Amino acid sequence: MENALAIEIEGLRELKTRALQARYYEVFGEETRSSNRAHLFRRLAWRLQAEAEGGLSERAQKCAAELAEEAALRLRAPRRFWQPDGSLHLGTPRVRDRRLPPVGTLLRREYGGGTLQVQVVAAGFEYQNKIYASLSQLAQHVTGTRWNGYQFFGLEGSGRGDALCHLHPQVDRRRTGTGVQHPPGATGSRGSVHFQS
Repeated sequence: MENALAIEIEGLRELKTRALQARYYEVFGEETRSSNRAHLFRRLAWRLQAEAEGGLSERAQKCAAELAEEAALRLRAPRRFWQPDGSLHLGTPRVRDRRLPPVGTLLRREYGGGTLQVQVVAAGFEYQNKIYASLSQLAQHVTGTRWNGYQFFGLEGSGRGDALCHLHPQVDRRRTGTGVQHPPGATGSRGSVHFQS
């Protein structure tokens, strides 16, 4: 690097943010939206070096352009994936989790002085005419705090070792107000399972 260029870059270190923004306009020919002093310094120093010593080689520029074309650069999921309530629509999962009750099962949970009734559907879980991709998402929507959905509804796989689908309906599980009601004719259906303390 030439001595004059090194002195010019060192001079940039002394400039305040407004002066760096003005210098950015001189060097790049456009205004910057950034007010980050360190970022402006690095961009200016790089550009001054590139002008003095040559920028990227044609081969490097071509490679970078190819990479940029191949990459699907997205900061946010496409609009068609977002639901009106802000939840992310992921569609039907490819492989159904074996811990989930069969489609048509009605999950019940007493919470906040009322009873939540959630229908298991192919695309997830239906509650108050809205589809949720997971029980955890649903539990968070209802309670306002993060929950393990299996644990919230007292299902197998909650980490407690419960296998609710195989329990006799009269077994006391000391889990207030949770239950599973399988649809008629479902494999492994044992009727309703309700817990009482």
